[in-house]
Amino acid sequence: MSQHDCYHCGLPIASSDQGQFNTVILGQTRDMCCPGCLAVSEAIVNNGLEDYYQFRTEPAKKSDNSILDTIDKLNVYDDPSLQEEFVYDEGQHKQIQLTLEGITCAACGWLIEKQLSKVEGIKQVAVNVQERRALITWSPLEIKLSQILTTLKRIGYVGSPFHPDEHEASYKREQKTFLKKLGLAGIMTMQVMMLMTGLYFDWFGAIELETRQYFYWVALTLTTPVVLYSGSTFYIGAVKALSAKTVNMDVPVTLAVFGTYFAGIRSTLQEQGEVYFESICMFIFLLLLSRFLEHRSRHRAAQISANMMQYVPVSATKVNSDGSISECLAKQLAVGDVVLVKPGETVPIDGTVVDGVASVDESMLTGEFNPVAKSEKSTVYGGTVCQDGTLTVTVSQTLKNALVNQIVRLQASAMASKPKAAQLADNFSRYFVSAVLVIAGLTYGYWSLQGSEDAFWITISVLVATCPCALGLATPSALTCAMAKLNRQGILLKRADALEQITTIDTIALDKTGTLTEGKFTLTQRWFADGVDENGVMNIAMALEMRSEHPIAKAFITKSEPGSQPPHQVEQFTVTPGGGITGVINNAQFMMGSASFVEVDTALVPINANVYLTVNGKLLGAFEVSDTLRKDTKTTLNALGKHNSLIVLSGDTQHNVDTLSQHLPIQLAKGGLTPEDKFHEVQAMQASGKKVMMMGDGINDAPVLASADVAIAVGNATDVAKTAADVILLGDQLLSVPELITTAKQVKQKIRQNIGWSVGYNILILPFAVSGLLSPWMAVVGMSLSSIIVVTNSTRLLSK
Repeated sequence: MSQHDCYHCGLPIASSDQGQFNTVILGQTRDMCCPGCLAVSEAIVNNGLEDYYQFRTEPAKKSDNSILDTIDKLNVYDDPSLQEEFVYDEGQHKQIQLTLEGITCAACGWLIEKQLSKVEGIKQVAVNVQERRALITWSPLEIKLSQILTTLKRIGYVGSPFHPDEHEASYKREQKTFLKKLGLAGIMTMQVMMLMTGLYFDWFGAIELETRQYFYWVALTLTTPVVLYSGSTFYIGAVKALSAKTVNMDVPVTLAVFGTYFAGIRSTLQEQGEVYFESICMFIFLLLLSRFLEHRSRHRAAQISANMMQYVPVSATKVNSDGSISECLAKQLAVGDVVLVKPGETVPIDGTVVDGVASVDESMLTGEFNPVAKSEKSTVYGGTVCQDGTLTVTVSQTLKNALVNQIVRLQASAMASKPKAAQLADNFSRYFVSAVLVIAGLTYGYWSLQGSEDAFWITISVLVATCPCALGLATPSALTCAMAKLNRQGILLKRADALEQITTIDTIALDKTGTLTEGKFTLTQRWFADGVDENGVMNIAMALEMRSEHPIAKAFITKSEPGSQPPHQVEQFTVTPGGGITGVINNAQFMMGSASFVEVDTALVPINANVYLTVNGKLLGAFEVSDTLRKDTKTTLNALGKHNSLIVLSGDTQHNVDTLSQHLPIQLAKGGLTPEDKFHEVQAMQASGKKVMMMGDGINDAPVLASADVAIAVGNATDVAKTAADVILLGDQLLSVPELITTAKQVKQKIRQNIGWSVGYNILILPFAVSGLLSPWMAVVGMSLSSIIVVTNSTRLLSK
């Protein structure tokens, strides 16, 4: 593109228009050919999508000049080329993570969910107040992304596609605004309290009425910017709620602030009555302080979970088709590209090793600091560190679909499944706000009928003291901190309400292969039918198993050279989960698997075999394949067995299962089970009233994982198992499971403590406020301390 071509569409710029239309893109001034291209490019930049120009592969289409009259800047998000980076396909639906600006408390999240759920075409909305994010799933046939963003804008919130850098910048902008408002409120509060305290306690001696009025006017002048600027956060929240025909915590706060402020103005003008300017300033200051602390604590928790993308490098060393090496952006890598990772470098993207041997630090994903050996055919993940050796890696996923991005999305998706305690707290807080407004009205009516001069101030105390801010924070603050802690330990939750269910589990069912054992099989015994070529049988077994993904297959192909071709061409290959594999070689039908699958009489085989090979129904050979226990299996089961019944459900032979479990604290061990048998076993346990947690790792475990009350995919589980699971262990340590259960119990305890404190405080303080024993400044201190205590209590989870 020459300097006289339009930067947006690539068409030549007329000589008369050169230098007339330009804007700054990627740090440089860019010329456009017409007002239309200028408007579209400015919309792209202003909406945080400047990266579009950095990663596009061809110029955009020329824009119509009439776009200036009708353009809605949010329409830029409907461009498929822009959506490629941040919109995910979920079958017939699309999904996006949004960074939300303008969220101030838990009620904001509820308001957004309520309003968006009414919009036709939006299938799911999950707002994480702690992380200031929303996960939205919609049908592109019914609604456009720009319409969703417009709906958000109408209720007072700005949504933009989540990007770690932009998200951090958004947090810093909000923090800067918080500090300005908090700083102003703090300075003015000190000044106003100095004046008003002196008047209340007669520190100035017998001063004249004119001097007292002068102090009132000074206090009013100092209070006004606090009310109009520092307190604006609460008024905006109240307006958002009322415009959506609902109420939230900001409504009573707004009524209390403006009621006290205008009453003070009236008293100052009429030169009679009480003023509480110091209470207004202190109220706004302490409320802002509690929200600022909440803002910082939720950012601290969110950083652990959400900023995993910071580990992924911006650039990568690409190996071109001609063998040359060049630097490129990691975002530009496509599936099939080859990259070079040198010692000490960070792996830029998910892929498969095609050459080289190295130790890779995967602690940022798994929480385990022992390096993992990687060689040919090993999988590596973006963000992990190559400690020694050089690896050549073929890209298997684009950066958008890389594991770190999947984790961030799963974390956001998990918050869509709220525990019953969270739903109860949300509903209660909304009804409580309405109740507070009614009680405040009744209080004012009662004291007015009694002829009390303090009826108005008693009502203000009720509004302030009983604001349920702490209740709204009770559950989400604890859940976010817990999920951040688990993520740091290599435990990924797919739904937050799983934590609640884990605390009710009384039975743990475990698969054997790959769960209790390492999944590294070896051939310990082999038997062949009379008259068969042993090497030929082994070659056939190798050819079949090389097509299988089951861990047992490695026992038959370990002697082959890495990357070698199977000794026979296998056709019509099929896998029967929990049974075995079949394939046609040289027009003969071969079956390999369990005795029941290949339909042979085990009495014909003199060894304790668990894998059989037949051709056209005739037995060729039998093999005993053994596995070894994980190093931490016994320790883990001892910890789990203290409070739960442990049961093994395996597809291996009963003899092998009994041999494995005889030295473990297993109450029941069943072998020779098909996936359907495992499913029915769990169903039977649930029918008897038991709460079952299932732990597995293979394709054959998917049905039983889906049926269990809580499902855990262990270690290097298959994609099918991970899909069916509620919890995924990113590391290879079973000891993560006791940690998960302990954390679940801690979360339950914290939520109970938070809700108990919040409800207890409101019930306790209400009689004092209604009876007039609580002055406005006391109500201010009590309400603010209540919110601070809840947030602080939740953040303790991060340090345990």
